[in-house]
Amino acid sequence: MAVIQKYGKNFGPDLVSHKENQDKIGAPGSNKKWSEHNTNWSRPVARVWTAVLLLGTCLLYCARVAMPICAVSMAEKFHWSKRESGMVLGSFFWGYCFTQVFGGYVSDRVGGEKVLLLSAAAWGSMTAFTPILAHFCSQPILSMTVARFLMGLLQGVHYPSLASLCSQKVVESERGFLMSTVGSGSYLGTLIIGGAGSLMLDLYGWESVFYVSGLLSLLWAYCMWKYLLKGEGPIITLESLGSGGPQSKLSKRHWLRLLKQPSVCAVIVTHLCTASTFFTLLSWLPTFFRDTFPDAKGWVFNVIPWLVAIPSSLFSGCLSDHLISQGFDTASVRKLMQFFSMGVSGVFTLLLCGNTTFPWAVAFVSATMGLTTFSHSGVSVNVQDLAPSCAGALFGVMNTCGAFSGVLMVYFSGYLIEATGSWATVFALITTVNLLGLCTFLAFAEARRVDIDSCKVRHHNIHI
Repeated sequence: MAVIQKYGKNFGPDLVSHKENQDKIGAPGSNKKWSEHNTNWSRPVARVWTAVLLLGTCLLYCARVAMPICAVSMAEKFHWSKRESGMVLGSFFWGYCFTQVFGGYVSDRVGGEKVLLLSAAAWGSMTAFTPILAHFCSQPILSMTVARFLMGLLQGVHYPSLASLCSQKVVESERGFLMSTVGSGSYLGTLIIGGAGSLMLDLYGWESVFYVSGLLSLLWAYCMWKYLLKGEGPIITLESLGSGGPQSKLSKRHWLRLLKQPSVCAVIVTHLCTASTFFTLLSWLPTFFRDTFPDAKGWVFNVIPWLVAIPSSLFSGCLSDHLISQGFDTASVRKLMQFFSMGVSGVFTLLLCGNTTFPWAVAFVSATMGLTTFSHSGVSVNVQDLAPSCAGALFGVMNTCGAFSGVLMVYFSGYLIEATGSWATVFALITTVNLLGLCTFLAFAEARRVDIDSCKVRHHNIHI
């Protein structure tokens, strides 16, 4: 475990040279353009954007989880088999994987706020029109499968765009709070749609869940455009994609050099491990509780862990930003957060391997899920430390790898349960994967910027 060193910011010579020269050199008019792309939000503005993005992420998950909540009612309505229901639900994942890198790539060039706005308007509209597509299409199973695939495509750009926007607009000492706060929106959205969505489903039918979540998402997109973007844009042209700001211009050669950096490989591997274990827990914990404690109340183990995760995520962001603002080494703070996320949480996961009572099992799971959120202030932010010029695209690479590996690990965990008849093997697998990712991060993670070359920066000549 790395010792946290005070007053040891990891600003390498490349970044120092970059800071010294960014306002001095360039073609006529480029200084203005460069400064525009590197203007950080003031603290009050950052707080407003944090609240808006938190609400947007909450609505993102409300729209995403609407289909799983309504799947049983829709299956009864349209006479779907279990296999057909699974095909509809699973189609979201494939679309989700395909736009991660693209979303980050575009965000790095035209601004993450524009991509977030356009995608929210698109997936909000898709959600609101889902009941119409289901009722008026002669093959509802086909229309719903395509609709979920498109939902995955449209929502896949969200987190890479957030990473890009945060790296461009938020100072280093405040990134942890923003990302952890916005990340908690996923847990809040899941809770809200689980409660309010179930109530609407019983009172007004499954169509109401899609209408309400979709229209609220469209309202959020409109308010963001009207009040934060001041009614300007969002216009994304081919010219803007090809001539993005100086921060976004990295050639293929620079990308290859970037991916050869041990610190970059470390964040990819660590995020892959974090995502895999999180998806596995998310998928199998309800089954674990039903099998192990068949008489237990379902709302207890479906709600309490997420209630713990929300304040835990907020706390991790505040803690990491406080440590950095006090002068502690940024890389060591990121490692500390990841140690809690993967190391300490692994201890509580292992405790589930033994014979436990229901209250203790809920306590262990809640501690595990709560500590897992510390990664929002660890590896998820570290990518912005390393490569702010292409943080969106690089985060897209990380998220794509994490999504694919997560699905594979979920399937493999199911195989282990069937083969061994023991949940201990699954929890041991999760702990092992976490330790692998943690050791990689502790050994190779840095916070020194690696996406620029000093000799190129001196001539302000980073090419796409």
